[in-house]
Amino acid sequence: MEHVAPVLEAYRARIERMLRLRMDHRVAGRVGVSDVMQDAYIEVVRRLPAYLAEDPEPSETKRGRMPFFLWVRFIAGQALKQTHRLHLGTVGRDAGRDVPMHSGGAPEASSLMLANALVESGISPSGIAVREEQREALNEALSSLDAEDREVLFMRHFEQLSNKEIAAVLQLTPGGASLRHLKALGRLQRALAQFGITFDPASEAR
Repeated sequence: MEHVAPVLEAYRARIERMLRLRMDHRVAGRVGVSDVMQDAYIEVVRRLPAYLAEDPEPSETKRGRMPFFLWVRFIAGQALKQTHRLHLGTVGRDAGRDVPMHSGGAPEASSLMLANALVESGISPSGIAVREEQREALNEALSSLDAEDREVLFMRHFEQLSNKEIAAVLQLTPGGASLRHLKALGRLQRALAQFGITFDPASEAR
């Protein structure tokens, strides 16, 4: 089991980013990302033998073993969902029941989460961060996107998952995932245009 520690450490920054972006703001003041990480890694070690025993190749009846990073991300997402349930009570449990498979086991990227991520990225017509009072209106516009669109955009531009990784989470071909991303990006850009805001993925990635 000691051999997995360096691999998990190499994934730490990406997993922490996912947890920070998806953590409910009502929970963030009570629980640190590092606490969720610790719970997730304990669970990874506990479940590792079962993971390694799975057949890595897909078949007609089975999907095949999930890539290791995405499996760790899935466990971390489950740990975050459990944290939400613990601290949000019934609200957290209700939200947990609604989390779809396309989120890869993590709490679903809400319009508010996507709005916050966009605001923190500094998008605006002039490069100045969107004002706090615009956040609610921006959230409302992003609510016009469906859950699948938000997930694709969140995973690609804020979690920084590769197209291949997104395809694996969504159970699509890489080409299908790329097409879904392009369509979702177009919808996002149209939603932002009503505020005079542009989102340039190339600029955001730099």
